[in-house]
Amino acid sequence: MDFSLTEEQQAIFEMSQGVFNDCCTDEYLREVDDSNITIMDTLWQTCIETGLHALYLPEEYGGSELGMTELALVLQAQGAALGLVPLWRHQLAGACLAKFATADLHPVVRAAASADNILTLSMPKLSKHSALVKATPNKENNGYLLSGKLSAVADAAIASHVLMPIEIANKVGFALVQLDAVNIERIDGVLTQGEQVSDLVFNQCPVFGHQLLADGASEWLTPRVLAAFSAMQLGVSEEQLKRTVEYICERRQFDRQIGAFQAVQMTMADCRIALEVLRSTLLQLCYRIDAGLGCDSEALACALHACDAGHLIGHKAQHVHGGFGVDISYPIHRYLYWSRAISLGLGGSQAITERLGDWLAENDKLGWKYDLNENN
Repeated sequence: MDFSLTEEQQAIFEMSQGVFNDCCTDEYLREVDDSNITIMDTLWQTCIETGLHALYLPEEYGGSELGMTELALVLQAQGAALGLVPLWRHQLAGACLAKFATADLHPVVRAAASADNILTLSMPKLSKHSALVKATPNKENNGYLLSGKLSAVADAAIASHVLMPIEIANKVGFALVQLDAVNIERIDGVLTQGEQVSDLVFNQCPVFGHQLLADGASEWLTPRVLAAFSAMQLGVSEEQLKRTVEYICERRQFDRQIGAFQAVQMTMADCRIALEVLRSTLLQLCYRIDAGLGCDSEALACALHACDAGHLIGHKAQHVHGGFGVDISYPIHRYLYWSRAISLGLGGSQAITERLGDWLAENDKLGWKYDLNENN
């Protein structure tokens, strides 16, 4: 198998690394921690100037219309630098609107491509027991009334719209809701890694028919969201492991580099294996998305490896750093914070494993087992 990038993809990756690394130095990240900044405005403006904010949006709306592989490379660079900017939610929400929304909402997509607005999104939790905001018919018009709560919606304090799941006619649908609409209460907070989030409470909030997306939006969006989270985790874990290797090559105990101890070497080897498994499953997922192939199981498998790799690498890196691992004036702890936040966003290993088990029970046709076509 050839995992090499094309020249265009490599150029995008290197440009993204330059954008994020130039801004997100350890000194700047310490300032962000001390000042409680939840979005890096200067970095976001640079993303807009370089077109990274609209890389995945369709060209007819002003975007670059590149693939999921290219977006994942940008998100990998963002994860490595720990950049607080709303890149992937903004783009996936806009791309989903372009594909599934009525023409009435297309101006929102154009505004997203020109950076005249910021879009965010919320996805149904992977847990089978999660509740959705309910939509009931509004007798006064042809619309609906939303009631319920969305928890920890990222960037809701700065976004103009949220693309959100709703329960409508006993099935999952999606609606685009303006965040300044009536009967929405916003309760702001901050996640572990510093990202701004809000609980949104809907109390008979009115929406109209043109705000609802066509069927298929959830199936289209879910694997792309899981790929985005996984790409961020790949960047976080790769940089965390790189810094850890540098540390164990410098740190000495008993007149030896601690990286010379067999236990430390085996620990780092386990971390590297977990990292490369995540990388390969992510590349496969992005390839299948871009090729238009089925990828439900691949998305769940990739998300599971992202959770597992983030947990393993995060905690092993902290462990071999000793006291520095828990010193918040030293940078390594931030990567564990990000890994925990990404795992929460993905739903956690247990919920993903349950969903993957359900898929396997309903799709007992893997090619390696029965020589059947698994690309459908």
